[in-house]
Amino acid sequence: MRVAGKAVLGWDMGAAFALANALDLNPMVVAELLPELEAVMVRRINEKIEASD
Repeated sequence: MRVAGKAVLGWDMGAAFALANALDLNPMVVAELLPELEAVMVRRINEKIEASD
């Protein structure tokens, strides 16, 4: 994850693609779905961080 202060900015996409490759997932499908998943997860994580402050 890329983090600045108390906020998550995004995922390490290199690591995410390496994990997908290790799981033998289709790289084209991963490239299509991963940005949407990242956006939702980053929002949710930051909401939880804000709520815990």
